[in-house]
Amino acid sequence: MNFPNAIPAALALLSLALALWQWLAARRFPLHQRITDPSFVPAITLLKPLKGVDATTAASLHSWFHQDYAGPTQILFGVADANDPVCPMVRELIETNPGRDAQLVVCGKPLGTNGKISTLTQLERLVKHEFILISDADVRVPPDFLVNAVAPLRDNRIALVNCFYRLANPATSAMRWEAIAVNADFWSQVLQAISLKPLDFALGAAMLIRRRALAEIGGFNSLVNCLADDYQLGHRLAEKGHRLALCPVVVECWDAPMNWRDVWQHQLRWARTIRVCRPLPYFLSILANATFWPLFLLVASFFPGHTLCDPLTAAACLVIRIALAQNLQRRFSPERDLVSPWWLVPVKDLLQVVLWLGAFLGRTVEWRGQRMKLHRDGTLIAER
Repeated sequence: MNFPNAIPAALALLSLALALWQWLAARRFPLHQRITDPSFVPAITLLKPLKGVDATTAASLHSWFHQDYAGPTQILFGVADANDPVCPMVRELIETNPGRDAQLVVCGKPLGTNGKISTLTQLERLVKHEFILISDADVRVPPDFLVNAVAPLRDNRIALVNCFYRLANPATSAMRWEAIAVNADFWSQVLQAISLKPLDFALGAAMLIRRRALAEIGGFNSLVNCLADDYQLGHRLAEKGHRLALCPVVVECWDAPMNWRDVWQHQLRWARTIRVCRPLPYFLSILANATFWPLFLLVASFFPGHTLCDPLTAAACLVIRIALAQNLQRRFSPERDLVSPWWLVPVKDLLQVVLWLGAFLGRTVEWRGQRMKLHRDGTLIAER
């Protein structure tokens, strides 16, 4: 086989090697491990920016009121509109949990294009405690989450603790496709990245941060026009010399049922966000597509100059890729009904190629029903 004809085989084997590295990095992480000493229980303020309500919202919010945590906790729920349908639900939760330091805050006029950060900026003024936990509205946590999340902060060098999240209710075929991206690939790719260098970005489902470290980067207000506020928060802390930690406890994201258009828009927004935040790694990420390159090899094997082993190599790479993805899903989500079927793995990978191209072909994202332009620095401007 001459050199040009060897390229498809080399790319297929490279993608497989990167997939194996990703799997090994995930295997080394103590996923789902709990602490053995729950005595560190500093006071925590929980900030919950909210907008709208669905069938899963009540249970998600309820989980934060029932934490096995002995330290003082303050819970601040923030909404932009007093008529938001989530308000009666929050008031009922506060009334049925008397004695808890919980408050619903109507934050009013947005301060920038990122509505969530606008709400957090206004809630920040009411924070009582040194440790602040920010959590998305759809996040549901186990009863021991707080005591495990705060444990790394015993080390004064650590400024932020975040955790992995899983899609807990993939109710449609589109959501099951997205579940592979999150429940198999995303968390293991993060661990692959930090096997090269320390974590320098944050995952936004649930983040616990020191108040004084937040003040060093200008508070939430400094992020009010950023799309990837979680990434920017962690990255700016890392640039200040602070360390970031990953808690092994996995939280759950519960979403209302989404169709293919909804999921596609979400994934495209995510792709364009990552491309802006980490342009070179995102550009090179296509090399790790362990379905596309074996299929490229398979197609190339029908042309002159290729050997009979090329189709076998392609098939072996595809089988191993599917097996690794299914193993990662089962480890991340032990419940069998949350593991997407094997045939969605190559479907996800091939659609990922289209998303990868789409990330470079536009700067428009759709977020919370509004179309916005994403600038090169990660800031947003609303389209008129």
